[in-house]
Parts: sequence; structure tokens; C-alpha cells
Amino acid sequence: MKSYEKNFDNDKQQKSNVVDKRQAGAASILIVDDDPGIRVLLSNLLRRNGFRVTTAADYDEMVGELEARHIDLMLLDVMLPGASGFDICRDVRAGGWGDIPIIMISARGDEADRVAGLELGADDYIAKPFGDSEVLARVRAVLRRPPLAERARKERTHILRFAGWTMDLRRRELCAPSGAAVTLSSAEFDLLANLVEHPQQIIGRDRLLELARFRLPGSSDRSIDVLVSRLRGKLGGDCDPQIIRTVRGFGYMFAADVERS
Repeated sequence: MKSYEKNFDNDKQQKSNVVDKRQAGAASILIVDDDPGIRVLLSNLLRRNGFRVTTAADYDEMVGELEARHIDLMLLDVMLPGASGFDICRDVRAGGWGDIPIIMISARGDEADRVAGLELGADDYIAKPFGDSEVLARVRAVLRRPPLAERARKERTHILRFAGWTMDLRRRELCAPSGAAVTLSSAEFDLLANLVEHPQQIIGRDRLLELARFRLPGSSDRSIDVLVSRLRGKLGGDCDPQIIRTVRGFGYMFAADVERS
């Protein structure tokens, strides 16, 4: 296994100058996985498709890479020696690299593990074994989302008000006109936030799926419809039932005026 890694590292060094020149300006992806075979597989796939790639086998190597270079996206294995991928995801979100998008990868594909990773702040979750097309599609989808830091700079405030309701994006809180707090799931909050941040605009179901930070594998147009139904129920009698309007054959529009303060 060590000789396999050594040969790969030598090959990487020999090609580094060519790769760097060809991929200047491309997104930089860090692969964190203790399996050298997976690192090689993902590295080759991503490099062939125009990405710059660095790798780490454990927590310490990951920190070294994060401190040494700018990273646009991290592919993070769940089952790592020492600190697990869940622990690392929590630390990254709480530390100085909190805005780096994270896609978690694991052979444990049950729903509880997927939800746990997403709740800790992961942007997506890929179950092993995976196909090349799936990896590329998920990487590109996450990279298309505006970085959290960029979104924060663009927004003058994190407090949004509509129809008497108050939404705190930073604290992830929603208060009814009566002042009572309304409990939303992560998926419900993210969907409502995306709608409220684009008032009077029609947004397709596929785009809403792409924007959502909390996305279970297998999500579909139908899952968006279910979430909208839940939101309408929670907004209830305190809100105009047409505030989230269905645009038949396309998606939804948030019809209320939104104030930022």
C-alpha cells in the first residue's frame, strides 16, 4: 500500500507543473480519505475534468493543506482514523474554514448517517460505491452555489421581514407576527430562506433542489412539493396562504414584499 502511494506521489510531482499551468484558475478540491486507492481514483477523475486536486489521509494532513493553500471544496470521508469525518466537519464549520463547502463520502449509506452529516453542516453526501458521473454532478452543483462568505458580504443584514414574520438567517430562527418562535427543520428553513431571498421571482423546483444546503440523496421535485406543503402548514393562519405561490409546470414564487433591517 505504501509503495502504491509512493508511486502515485512521484507521478504527481512529475506532472505538477503541467497540471498547474493547464488548470490555472480552476476550482481547488481537497480529498480527505485514508484509502490511497480512493484518493487516486478521485484525484484522476477530477483532474481529467479540469479541477486542481490535493489530498490528505487524516486530520493533521488536512489541516496542513488548508493552511497551505486556498481550497474551494472538500471531499471528506466519514470513516477516518482518529477523528471521524463527522468530527472534522464540525471542527471545520466551527473554525476558521467554516465557509468551505463539504461533500461527505462514506460506505455507510443509511439515512441516519446522511442526515447526521448534513445536519453538521455538510453540503452534500455521496455513498460508496459511487459512479464518476454522480461525483462530478454533485461537485459541480455544490461549486455553483454562492459561497457562504460571499453571500454574507452581499447581504446588508441577516434579518428579513415579510407579512409580519421575522426571519433571522444567522440564528436560523423564524418568528410569527405574534412573536412566537416557529420550529422548522433544516430542510424547511433552507427552502424558505431561498424563497424569501428571491421575492417576486419564479424559481424552478430543480433550482430549489440545487440551492438547498440540506439535500438528501434521492431528492426530487416531489420532495420540494412536500416541503412547501409543510411550510404552508407552519405559516398557517398567520400568513396569506398565497404567500408561496405555485407556478404550475415550473416551480414556486415568494409573493410577499420582503424588508431587510
